Amino acid sequence: MGLYVCDVDYDDMKKVWPGKFSSESRIFGNIHPGARIFVGSACGEPQYLLRSLVDYVRKDPKAIFETELIHIWTLGIAPYADETLQQIFRLDSFFVGDSIRNAVNRGAADYTPIFFSEIPDLFYREITPIDVALIQTSPPDVHGYMSLGISVDIVKAAIEKASLIIAQVNSFMPRIHGDGFINVEEVDFLVPHDEPLIEYNPEPISDTAQKIAGYVARIVEDGSTIQVGHGYAPNALLTHLHNKKHLGVHTELLTDGVVELMKSGVVDNSRKTIDRGKTVASFCMGRKETYDYLHDNPSVEFKTIDYTNNPLTISKLKGMTAINSAMEVDLTGQATAESLGETFYSGIGGEADFMRGSVLAPGGKSILVLPSTALGGKVSRIVPTLLPGTGVTLTRGDVHYVVTEYGIAYLHGKNIRERAMDLIFIAHPDFRPWLVSEAKRLGLIYKDQAFIPGKGGKYPDSLETHRTTYLGLQIFLRPVKISDEPLLKDFFYSLSDESMYSRFISTRRNVPHELRQEFVVIDYTRDMVILAVIEDRETEIEEIVGVGQYSPNRDMHMAEVALVTRDDYQGKGIGRELLSYLTYLAKRQGLLGFTAEVLADNRSMLRLFNKMGFDTEKRREDGIYELRMGFAEG
Repeated sequence: MGLYVCDVDYDDMKKVWPGKFSSESRIFGNIHPGARIFVGSACGEPQYLLRSLVDYVRKDPKAIFETELIHIWTLGIAPYADETLQQIFRLDSFFVGDSIRNAVNRGAADYTPIFFSEIPDLFYREITPIDVALIQTSPPDVHGYMSLGISVDIVKAAIEKASLIIAQVNSFMPRIHGDGFINVEEVDFLVPHDEPLIEYNPEPISDTAQKIAGYVARIVEDGSTIQVGHGYAPNALLTHLHNKKHLGVHTELLTDGVVELMKSGVVDNSRKTIDRGKTVASFCMGRKETYDYLHDNPSVEFKTIDYTNNPLTISKLKGMTAINSAMEVDLTGQATAESLGETFYSGIGGEADFMRGSVLAPGGKSILVLPSTALGGKVSRIVPTLLPGTGVTLTRGDVHYVVTEYGIAYLHGKNIRERAMDLIFIAHPDFRPWLVSEAKRLGLIYKDQAFIPGKGGKYPDSLETHRTTYLGLQIFLRPVKISDEPLLKDFFYSLSDESMYSRFISTRRNVPHELRQEFVVIDYTRDMVILAVIEDRETEIEEIVGVGQYSPNRDMHMAEVALVTRDDYQGKGIGRELLSYLTYLAKRQGLLGFTAEVLADNRSMLRLFNKMGFDTEKRREDGIYELRMGFAEG
């Protein structure tokens, strides 16, 4: 497809609405000096109108001057960046994109920080008055209605308040259902000009983005309603959701990736609690193929941004999952998506709207994604504290998950020490020693917190596995993480005296921080601690129901092994799965067998070892069996 209305006759339009047409010089002659001129957003920017306006003032520099251009985002023409036009155009933007970043930071353009959901109210209350609106529409239908197409967002509010509305009528603009219709009678002047819309081509998907997307896909549940913001690798993420079912979409920005999920049937909006059956968005940045798909598609509705981004609207969507990016996050969970120090990079945008709204939604989730490093690996994006002057886009309470290519940190409901340890764990390994040192200095973590740098301390996520016990219990087996100490504390103190005695062969009840560190701070190239975990899908809380570990003896041919299962899960096959997996890992490491000390009356553990088919030698002394268990060949 190309033109959506191939047989449009602009001469006939002039006959039907003769008062809406004039020469461009006469049209622009209605703009007075000092006017506030709104420009349509992003890929919906009326390129021809802007070019014509620039040509008009170049021919007559005194025609208008000191005008203010107001918009949400530009991807096309930037006349304010031309020094020869700076006495005529001054930009005030609600978002700092690539094309205006230098102008804003050198003081040649202005940035207004605000939640996107609140911008229409600025227009309605005339806190930001709009004198002129330059917009782009589809040709009118038989009833005189034109569509704002791929850019409804704040455009609808601007034209409702503007004194002068000039519309570029473009047959390349798709007609999209929803709030974006405007009648010819509401427009002062029509300027017909067909030209392809601006297309947005994101950066190629990197390996890092793919890893992050894989982790995020684990968090997104079937039946969720998703929002994926502009930023780091949204299309990479969406390619990892193709095995999901019955997803819904409620977003400000609609991208190519979301449309691909719609085409494949992954997004059907059948479980949405509001706007069921509809993909709801406010604007689109994508390729022509995406615009083609949206044209006259009844499953898609574009709404004004004070609806799509209103946290109260978002909070009505059960299972709302907001996925957005940031430039930096500190060890307490504060994040910035708008500035680093005193340098502005983007803006508040809609990120805070959706992250806050999703937190308020029943079963909602807010997910923050970012690569672990920037500048080619020279700086960490996870930092001890945000730089002075940095804008805090997301507070510590806005973020449930933080995801990098090194894993997932779940922050919701956790204290500062737990948050810091979780975030250090998913930072780039090169920066973890520095982060541990800084966290100690700031008093965020234990002063004696141990840490293993380098390869030995790198979490082996490839060893994570799901198992089902012989009684049908589903468990998740994974290596212990340095951030698991709080979970292990709960686990050990949940054990009965008998289970504690069987594990430690002592009457101890106290398992202090110093001892717990021995379980969580390990050299993965040598030792192994495997947790059997069950996750509560409603609370997102992991519970440890079993722990298995081995540590090689000095000769490195065999390893001492130990297991313990939580009392209320004993007899359900967890110990067998743990021992089986530890055996597999030990064999892969080249070990020849296990050694163990088992109380003589711990018959269940002795039976478990016997069932494994080890070549066992045992010696009893003082009520304790000393076992030497060689692995069977094959």
